Amino acid sequence: MVNRGFVLASFSVGSLVYAHIAKAVTMSRITAYAFSFKALDGGTIALAEHAGGHPILIVNTASQCGYTPQYASLQELWTRFSARGLFVLGVPSNDFGGQEPGGPKEIEATANGEYHISFPLTQKTSVKGPDAHPFYRWAALERPTERPRWNFHKYLVGRDGGLKASFGSAVEPSEPRVIAAIESELADA
Repeated sequence: MVNRGFVLASFSVGSLVYAHIAKAVTMSRITAYAFSFKALDGGTIALAEHAGGHPILIVNTASQCGYTPQYASLQELWTRFSARGLFVLGVPSNDFGGQEPGGPKEIEATANGEYHISFPLTQKTSVKGPDAHPFYRWAALERPTERPRWNFHKYLVGRDGGLKASFGSAVEPSEPRVIAAIESELADA
């Protein structure tokens, strides 16, 4: 005969163990803060510097793309929200259509010379395939159906380091849904 008290106690202990393991897995989960990029000027951009208080908008960019004028809207976001904590990061990539063929000087000439951006840029970086930067490999695991399919794909990293939103290339940075997602993360600050 089965002792009901023993079964219930075993179930309760098992549930507590499971809850503890689930909590430990959640606490040790990798976030965007685990990643760094090489800056266009040669320094390092560590996302961990923004941990806990700042949402991050990460955008793969290209100088010779039909979406390149989005640099202007990204600069507007930076100007409007950086004082409240938004960090915007441009990640030049040549992965789509070979539309970022130049080196740092050419990237700088487009981004800063033509569009007068003041947010940071990384060195040219792969964002897809086996050579993708670790951040982009992580993002592909986190949101497998929302991978960059072209230049100017936008990932919004929340204050907790998780991916909160993803916006395709055709979505202008100034669109209400992008602004709403950013404001929601800033409101939590």
